[in-house]
Amino acid sequence: MLYKRTGIPEVDEIVLCKVTTIFPNSVFVEMLEYHRQGMVHISEIAPGRIRNLRDYVSEGREIICKVLRIDKEKGHIDLSLRRVNSHQRQEKLDEIKQELKSESLVKNLAKKLNKPYEELYNEITTKTFSEYSHLYLLFQDIISESVKLDKLGFDQNLIQELTTAVIDKFKPPKIFLYGDIKLETYHSDGLEKIKNTLIKIEAVSPTIRLTYLGGGRYKITIEDLDYKLAEKTFSKVEEIITAFIDKSSTASLIREKQD
Repeated sequence: MLYKRTGIPEVDEIVLCKVTTIFPNSVFVEMLEYHRQGMVHISEIAPGRIRNLRDYVSEGREIICKVLRIDKEKGHIDLSLRRVNSHQRQEKLDEIKQELKSESLVKNLAKKLNKPYEELYNEITTKTFSEYSHLYLLFQDIISESVKLDKLGFDQNLIQELTTAVIDKFKPPKIFLYGDIKLETYHSDGLEKIKNTLIKIEAVSPTIRLTYLGGGRYKITIEDLDYKLAEKTFSKVEEIITAFIDKSSTASLIREKQD
């Protein structure tokens, strides 16, 4: 991984480490993002009594640690392995995974542009790491179109190539939910009631598309990039369909099964 951070970590920061040396009562590690050494005391490896540190760690193994104390004068950084909970560990692993994926993208783009990988990586990060802590955060903003690469100093050719590569690799696949709506009413103003209900449904989200099938039936398609958001939209439509029902009106929303 090329990613490196300058300076020193902050207390309570979660960091990626590689075990370098194991002593009877402590473990020395390299904090891979900072190129600095840290120490994990035996009491911070795991809860309870530890007879052999090698039952928990081994040289060369990568571990996720929490920064406990920093002595800037002596250059000592104390870390903890046991104080990292499962959520923090997974969050850090996901961050690393996304950053490695970003670096892979830059590596492939360097081949396409016939440039040395590290040269292109440095060109991109030099322009962006004053605004972003990680490459993948920049790429997320490229996907959401919330960053202007020209304002960060990128030339037009690199903007086009990088944007195309990021969209191709990072843009999540679209989620589709389908359903069959049926509305029937004997109200004197039944047509208006149906019309208003359809307007309410379409107003829930721009991700909704309605298609008239005939006989009071409509096909609903929800197209989104986030499955949870799509489900939330579907639930809101169900509420509108339920509200349509009264003594003179019936309605149903049958969700189409998907493989």
